[in-house]
Amino acid sequence: MEENKTSVLSNGLIWFGAGVSMSEILTGTYFAPLGIKTGLFAILIGHIIGGILLFLAGYLGAKTRNNAMETVAVSFGRKGNLPFSVLNILQLAGWLAILNYDGALAANGIFSVGAGVWCAVIGVLLLLWVLVGLKRLEKINMVAMTALFLMTLVLCFVIVTRGNFGTLFNGSSANKDTLTFGAAIELSAAMPLSWIPVISDYTSNSTKPVKATVVSTIVYCLVSCWMYLIGMSAAIGMGTSDIAQISLRAGLGVVGLLITLFSTVTTNFLAAHSAGVSGEVIGESFSKHINGKYLSVLVVLLGTIAAILYPMDNIEDFLYLINSVFAPMIAVMIADFFFNKKRSVTKEWDWTNLIVWLIGLSLYRVLMHVDIVIGYTLPDIVITAVLCVIVHRILPKNRLDKAL
Repeated sequence: MEENKTSVLSNGLIWFGAGVSMSEILTGTYFAPLGIKTGLFAILIGHIIGGILLFLAGYLGAKTRNNAMETVAVSFGRKGNLPFSVLNILQLAGWLAILNYDGALAANGIFSVGAGVWCAVIGVLLLLWVLVGLKRLEKINMVAMTALFLMTLVLCFVIVTRGNFGTLFNGSSANKDTLTFGAAIELSAAMPLSWIPVISDYTSNSTKPVKATVVSTIVYCLVSCWMYLIGMSAAIGMGTSDIAQISLRAGLGVVGLLITLFSTVTTNFLAAHSAGVSGEVIGESFSKHINGKYLSVLVVLLGTIAAILYPMDNIEDFLYLINSVFAPMIAVMIADFFFNKKRSVTKEWDWTNLIVWLIGLSLYRVLMHVDIVIGYTLPDIVITAVLCVIVHRILPKNRLDKAL
């Protein structure tokens, strides 16, 4: 969608903006039952797992100079990437609606004019961001991210100084049985995993794609951990996960409002832009031209309408669904690139890898019913990747694809 190359700094700023989101803070509140020490440990482990996978997804795109869904096509086929392109557009539209909804609730808590009005305001700001384009907004984005960084520092200061310090470092907000350690790791890994089908849309277009991938991954994971920690600390130390209430208690009404608007728009821009890129890939699969910017606009409109019409207060199931779809997908891609040595698209549909992915997806859903201390993503990734390598070693080349 965007022809001009972006700098490493620009990519870092983009992913800083992606990390600062109301939904990440909200998800952080789910960790409160574990207490600050155990909760922080789970956040770090989950982000290390998810961050490594996010880096590898970006690395594959950086080495091949392909966008995210073009990279997926190497493992699953020129048309085999269609299910993932469609699923990616759907999850991005879902994220856009969730982030808009969360941002609107927070904004309305600070300046009450109606959550629906704030959904519309955020939608309009996002449309302007999409229509102007990534490259033209590079300098504006730098200023916005600097302001956002300073405002989140203020928010942290408020939580630490005005919260219950003893409770924050020694207690939890609820019965610890309400969230297992393994489930907490999954909720932590889910955020980086949700960006796996997106990261190459940006890093592959950088002047230095591999370096941009490293910077983007590190920046995103650090900021995302920070947001989780803000949410968890607020829930434990201040007895609330409502950013609006925290801002109002501290007399930070305008600052809180700006944090909400900036963070929601910058994160949603990535979702809208990448939905357009995925749409272009779908068009190329059928030798048709799809204007990615128009699709981005459509996704923004649909997401905004959904945020206005439907409540989206609990996103745990949505996060688990994302993990179950994209964790086995990246496992197959990693196995193909590093062990099966696939570097280019050779088939229309790679049925072997599609079946391995379906097995990995099914395995994840089964593992969800088992209390695993390290979560479900890591075992699923390892088993799916090993299965992919074994299948390609044992079966004669193309045998399964021809049979299907």
